[in-house]
Amino acid sequence: MEPIIAIVLALTGYALASTKIINEGNAALVERLGRKHRTLKPGLNFIVPLVDQVVMEDTTREQFIDIKPQNVITKDNIYLEVDAVLFWRIKDVEKSFYAIEDLQGSLSQLATTTLREIIAQNTVEETNVSRAEMDKAILDQLNHITADWGVEITRLDIQRITPPESVRKSMEEERAAEIKKRALITEAEAERQAAIKKAEGTMTSMQIIAEGLRGNPENREILRYLVAQDYINASYRLGESPNAKVVFVDPGKTGELVKEVIADTATTEVNGSNGEHG
Repeated sequence: MEPIIAIVLALTGYALASTKIINEGNAALVERLGRKHRTLKPGLNFIVPLVDQVVMEDTTREQFIDIKPQNVITKDNIYLEVDAVLFWRIKDVEKSFYAIEDLQGSLSQLATTTLREIIAQNTVEETNVSRAEMDKAILDQLNHITADWGVEITRLDIQRITPPESVRKSMEEERAAEIKKRALITEAEAERQAAIKKAEGTMTSMQIIAEGLRGNPENREILRYLVAQDYINASYRLGESPNAKVVFVDPGKTGELVKEVIADTATTEVNGSNGEHG
C-alpha cells in the first residue's frame, strides 16, 4: 500500500504544480527552459513543472501614474508648474516584459519629458486656452513610443498649470479689462439702438403733425398750446434738478420754430416724391 500512496501523492503534487489559475483582468508569461513560451489567459491553465516557469503576472486593467509637479519654461520664457496624471494599460504582456526593464519608471520619465517638450512650444496664454489640444498632442507622441513596449496610453490629463504670482495677477487684470471692455461695447450698442429708435419715433411724430397741419390749419392753435405746455413742464423739471442750469426761451417764438419744422418736413416729402417720379 505504501508504494501506491507514494504514487498518488506524487501525482497529486505534480497536478498541483502544473496547475496555474490566472484571475480575470490579469495575464501571465511562461518561459520554458529559459525561453519565452506562451502567455496564460484568465482561468485554469496547465504548465509542465520544472520545465515551465511563470516569470511574470501582471494586470491588463487600466492603471495610472501621478506625474509630480514639474517646472517648465514656456515659449515666452515664463516658468510654469505643471501637474498631470497618466492613464495606461498593458496590451502585449510579452513586449511589456522583454522590451523594457522598468516599465512604470520609463513611462513616468517619458511622460514628464514629453509634457515639458509640448508646453515649451506654447506661450502662457496658449497653455491655458489650448489645454485639450496639448493633451492630445502629448498622447499621440507617447503612444508612438510606447507601442513598442506593448503599452497603450489611454489619456493624459493636465490637472494644474500654475504660473508665477506676478503672471497670475497680470492675467487676472487682463481678463477683468476684457470683461469691462465687452460690457462698455454692449452698453454703447444699446444706447445707439435706443437713440436710433428715438430719432425714428420723433421723425414719425413730426410727419404726422405736418400732415395734420396741412390738412386743417386750425390745428396750429392746438399745436402751439401743446408746445407751450411741454415748455412749461420741461422748465419745471429743470428747476427741480440741483445741478440744473436755467435757459430762458421766448415762448412766443415756439410757433415760428414749429413752422420751420413743418416746412422742412414738407420739403423733404416733396423732394422724395419727385425722386420717385424721376
